[in-house]
Amino acid sequence: MALAAVLACACAHAGPEKNAAPASWTNSLGMVFQQVPAGSFTMGGVEPPDVLARDYPALEPRRFTDLADEGPAHTVRIRQAFYLGRHEVTVGQFQRFIEASGYQPESEADGTGGYGYNAQYDPATTRRGDAFEGRDPRYSWCNPGFAQGPDHPVVNITWNDAQALARWLSRTEGHHYRLPTEAEWEYACRAGTRTRYPHGDDPQGLLQSANTFDQEAAPLWPRWQQHALAGSDGHAFTAPVGSYAPNAFGLHDMLGNAWEWVSDWHGDTYYAHSPRSDPKGPADGTVRVRRGGSWHTWSFYARCGYRNWNSPETRYTLVGMRLVREIAPTPRPPSRGAPKR
Repeated sequence: MALAAVLACACAHAGPEKNAAPASWTNSLGMVFQQVPAGSFTMGGVEPPDVLARDYPALEPRRFTDLADEGPAHTVRIRQAFYLGRHEVTVGQFQRFIEASGYQPESEADGTGGYGYNAQYDPATTRRGDAFEGRDPRYSWCNPGFAQGPDHPVVNITWNDAQALARWLSRTEGHHYRLPTEAEWEYACRAGTRTRYPHGDDPQGLLQSANTFDQEAAPLWPRWQQHALAGSDGHAFTAPVGSYAPNAFGLHDMLGNAWEWVSDWHGDTYYAHSPRSDPKGPADGTVRVRRGGSWHTWSFYARCGYRNWNSPETRYTLVGMRLVREIAPTPRPPSRGAPKR
């Protein structure tokens, strides 16, 4: 569906107020933000296990029984348009933030480092035998163990690091930056669709629209190669942001490349009683939600509705971020003829 048609559909469905904000906007760090219109969508929902087992035959049956937090499916209304990063925050943008602010990311500040890929790993001793090791001071946002350019998504970023970037931008620019809510993230990812992925239900379609686990990466992880897509997306690790076609809202890499922190605490049963307008997640919790999958993620876990989580201080080779910049509401003109008081 063309972008204009999706925007018109979303706006008509929710009946948002018009705003004068431009369709896109670029900030002081070079982050491009795309306007996402207000609207309603169906959030969550779990497919029958037999359907999932048919379409993801390499997975053990237990993988299909631990999805209760994806349901029930429910209608959510996003009442205000917002700007969302067209791309994930990049290595170069994060570096400019550090240089300008003096902020020290948690992987460096606490001295424990992050996680990293080690091509010489020993499967007998490495956690899960998956070639990732850490925490280790050798690894951080600027060294995840594989080569990255300034246009790749920054990883090894904690939830607290993402908050620090949002606070600094808000303070220096005068706009309100924050992480998206989980509902805003899924609404933006789906972009008017109700399928597993924005392109449809076929996992193989990810090869053209996302950087996930495929035949490019499978030789590096022989233990997991049965879960790799049958084809190559051209990248064994992270890809430059925007390497694949955008969804109908003009957003790139909503699936794959890097998991993205959102603002919400995770709650297993939250969907059953969450507000139907602008839900913000449980009031408290122990782990924060991350969404969207990464360059190392199997297609089953790169679905629009899949939920994952980590503690706020987690830093990992697969986890990055994308920011919201709020759009200030247009002031209403004074009512003519109203009595003066």
